[in-house]
Amino acid sequence: MNSFVIADPNKCIGCRTCMIACVVAHNNENIFEKNIDDINFNPKLDVIKTNKVSAPVQCRHCEDAVCVNVCPNGCIVKVKDTIKILEEKCVGCKTCMIACPIGAIDLANLKEIDENKLCFKEKMVANKCDLCVESEGGPQCVKVCPTQAFKIIKKEDLDISVKNKRKSASSRMDF
Repeated sequence: MNSFVIADPNKCIGCRTCMIACVVAHNNENIFEKNIDDINFNPKLDVIKTNKVSAPVQCRHCEDAVCVNVCPNGCIVKVKDTIKILEEKCVGCKTCMIACPIGAIDLANLKEIDENKLCFKEKMVANKCDLCVESEGGPQCVKVCPTQAFKIIKKEDLDISVKNKRKSASSRMDF
């Protein structure tokens, strides 16, 4: 089973620290020392804020991920029990965005160096949480949240939750 991250909307204050941590984790350079125009600010989660609640929306790394199945280029793959987008293969067709049942995929403007022209070219690619799979410390959003709203959900957590719900339901039944 794939792990995923959820956030408790009762704890989330909408500070968007998680979004900054995500960008830092996925940049090869220190973004705090770069010119603001040169920062590729593409967090792999999005904090939604309303008058009553704020909460991040991010990929649930579905077992039979619809986005994987619909991608015409095979650029969405399973890697280390996560669902990852191979940006170099993505053409930005938006098929995965439409298919995602929770709206966790968006398009990001990826800046690449064009070797032939020695300049930057921009490319739109699908963008979503990858659980910081290439980072030693795991999901950075979980580590930096000032209210500890994030939690990594693993198979064991789901098994315990289901067991407790069944136990609770059985105790309420009157025979």
